[in-house]
Amino acid sequence: MPVVAPVRRTAARVAALLALTLAGGLAVVPAGDTPAQAAPPAGLLAAAPGQDDEGGTPALRAALEAASKGYLDAKAALNRSVQRQQQLGAQLKTIEAELTVRDSRVGEIAGVAYKTGRLRAVSALLNSNSPEGFMDRAAALDQVASNEDRALRDLLAARDQANRTRQALDGEIREQRRQVAVMGKRKEQAERALAVANERAGGGSSPGGTSGATASPAKRNPDGSWPAESCSVNDPTPANGCITPRTLHALQQAKAAGFTRYVSCYRSGGSGEHPKGRACDFAAQTGGFGGVASGGDRTYGNNLAAYFVRNADNLAVLYVIWFKQIWLPSSGWKAYSGGNGDPSSDHTNHVHLSVY
Repeated sequence: MPVVAPVRRTAARVAALLALTLAGGLAVVPAGDTPAQAAPPAGLLAAAPGQDDEGGTPALRAALEAASKGYLDAKAALNRSVQRQQQLGAQLKTIEAELTVRDSRVGEIAGVAYKTGRLRAVSALLNSNSPEGFMDRAAALDQVASNEDRALRDLLAARDQANRTRQALDGEIREQRRQVAVMGKRKEQAERALAVANERAGGGSSPGGTSGATASPAKRNPDGSWPAESCSVNDPTPANGCITPRTLHALQQAKAAGFTRYVSCYRSGGSGEHPKGRACDFAAQTGGFGGVASGGDRTYGNNLAAYFVRNADNLAVLYVIWFKQIWLPSSGWKAYSGGNGDPSSDHTNHVHLSVY
């Protein structure tokens, strides 16, 4: 009898442990995982965003993705046009200065020709005292005529170049107006989609976090646009799968800035950016995804959201979701009430990041 009771108690513990493991309550953390990548402890995995809807509908997320991408594309095109305008402006200034000099030179030549007359050249040749003098004077007059022609051609070419540069400047101004209009339409598209999805239309307010850290810029095309990327690199978080190089860059930059709590990126099913490898969920709590963040955990989430907003241009941020609000490059913070009342879909236990 003294031996049977301990055996029964041990068996009961084993059975309970097995049941908890099968229910997903325990996760084995491989040796060598960093705190930012370690699986959350028992009781937290059930609330992980990977197992619940991200909030909103597939149609809403598709609309927000399209609107933010269109806005970023138009913004990049606007920046290119502004740079081109600055280059053309400097070029026109140089051309106009050159044009002034050439115009003055041609004017002097014309004035001399008017005073001396064309017959003076003939008389200069006829008054030569020798054949050698005649040839020397002929060569000199030929050179004068050549210089006059060159000066006139240079003047006309400078005027033509100035006119073409002015036309190019006008074209850049029209392009900028067009891109600003596109940006405005993309902003309306995003806000209209949110207004339809939310029970009430209206703006949101900043979570109030702070971050002074600056992220290293992700790689752009030579013209400033974002290159197309596929889900082509390994996801270093416990979610495994694949992510895009830009997503990996954003993840690494956030960790370098001190945001090293649990992160999960790739998701095999569902809609949105996770299956495309373009999104990550950053847990607000030290142990992983759990209930509604409060106190220092909420401050951590506020600061992380502020970091992504501060570095939106460098990281190609499409949107950030945190505590029932969404930040869009076109509109700032807006209400996001597409959740189901749980911490995952309401984004009250993690910061969601989507990149271009």
